[in-house]
Amino acid sequence: MQEEVESRTVNLAISTSKLSARTIVSAVKAYLNHRKNVKVKKEHEAEIPSHGKQTVKELIGQGQGVTNIDIAKTDLRGFEKVARKYGIDYAIRKDSSVDPPHYLVFFKAKDADAMTAAFNEYSQRVLRKEERPSVLEQLRKIKAAILAIPGKVINREKKRELDR
Repeated sequence: MQEEVESRTVNLAISTSKLSARTIVSAVKAYLNHRKNVKVKKEHEAEIPSHGKQTVKELIGQGQGVTNIDIAKTDLRGFEKVARKYGIDYAIRKDSSVDPPHYLVFFKAKDADAMTAAFNEYSQRVLRKEERPSVLEQLRKIKAAILAIPGKVINREKKRELDR
């Protein structure tokens, strides 16, 4: 019993010019009001389900069906943008049992139309990215073409003369 009472002590700092019983009572009332507001806020946050990126446990705990796909690490950022745009709840889990590691994305949406639209847009982005030519490859081709062009032969000989 003594340990329980000791663990529930509270430090209360009051800034006042004259310490009286009235200021102590008002400080304790303010503290109790603050504790009540914190408790109400925590209860309110527990009622509202979170959206967007979550943990797998939170996603499964919402009681709706969860689906997963395999994704490469380079495409995570693109998937997150599309998922946020369409309001899809998702969780990313790294599967390090394979080399190189794969990323499993667990997701759910309120309606199937939003999910299909999101995956259509994501797949279009991936396809466009694959079709786009590499900038480095283009630079290499241009560099080779420039080196193939014959240029003037510049012969610069600098002679130094010592004048005294």
